[in-house]
Amino acid sequence: MALVALKNVTKTYPSPEKGGPEVVAVDGVTLDIEPGDVYGIIGYSGAGKSTLVRLVNALEPASSGSIEFDGRELTGLPERELRRIRLGIGMIFQQFNLFTSKTVAGNIAYPLKVAGWSKAEIAPRVAELLEFVGLSDKAKSYPEQLSGGQKQRVGIARALATSPRLLLADEATSALDPETTQEVLELLKRVNREFGVTIVVITHEMDVIQSIATKVAVMDGGRVIEDGDVFDVFSTPQNPSSQRFVATVVKGVPSPAELAVLRERHEGRIVTISFRDGDASQAQVFLELAQAGLDFELVYGGINDIQGRAFGHLTLAIRGEDAATDAALASIAARVEVTEAA
Repeated sequence: MALVALKNVTKTYPSPEKGGPEVVAVDGVTLDIEPGDVYGIIGYSGAGKSTLVRLVNALEPASSGSIEFDGRELTGLPERELRRIRLGIGMIFQQFNLFTSKTVAGNIAYPLKVAGWSKAEIAPRVAELLEFVGLSDKAKSYPEQLSGGQKQRVGIARALATSPRLLLADEATSALDPETTQEVLELLKRVNREFGVTIVVITHEMDVIQSIATKVAVMDGGRVIEDGDVFDVFSTPQNPSSQRFVATVVKGVPSPAELAVLRERHEGRIVTISFRDGDASQAQVFLELAQAGLDFELVYGGINDIQGRAFGHLTLAIRGEDAATDAALASIAARVEVTEAA
């Protein structure tokens, strides 16, 4: 059974102009998030991602549709019940949202106090979480004394305090530098792996999805336009908006303008070979070209790795006799996709 199940969920807001049409922030979204998933939700600014998060943790009610968490329908529940359910949902934010007047330990203890834990119960739990996020020596520090990465580690520890089944990360790495981003993503992987916490990652950064997610939904204009296994969406995106996102981290087939530049710089026939996990390897393809007596060089593209599965596109400039080139490409095309520039 899905941990989170959204069925035809819509969220509208009144028009900012008197008499204007309603603003549709989320438009008929249906998603199932299974226990143990690291589920990425990606989209450009204004796509509806953050609104969807507020619907999942019941900070805002849906205008229509059904939202279930752990088998319970959230729509229509009284606030008292929703507060109890939110104890099972942790949240981390782009700007950390720490209490500046509280120490690191005080920030982590706060949700436990709200949940009614005693001081005797809170102290060991806070110590355990500080050790997990690598900040045992910062317990008495204040947020202003921490780096951005350390602040986000405190945010993660606080979100885990009540042992939630679901963790929502809303642009949690957008304010961090690339190195710190990878450290935080590795920590989230540990949260998923060691605690079994289901994680929903909201982001506009495709490389974040590539690094951590197992499944992904692409949002555009409030709708989910494509969803599925991250490898499938990355290697063969079907929607133009998904293709634009993927192009930010995956070099695809060169555009006409890029082809024109490649032709100026390189002699020979320009051929793109597309690889997917389970196809012939790069080494096999290169060996076959060499055995055919062909001279070739890599001029565009690259190979990506997602969860240990490789895919990508390599564009080669191949020089040699046409007959030998045709025969080699025909043989290679029986195992991988081959596209020759016109």
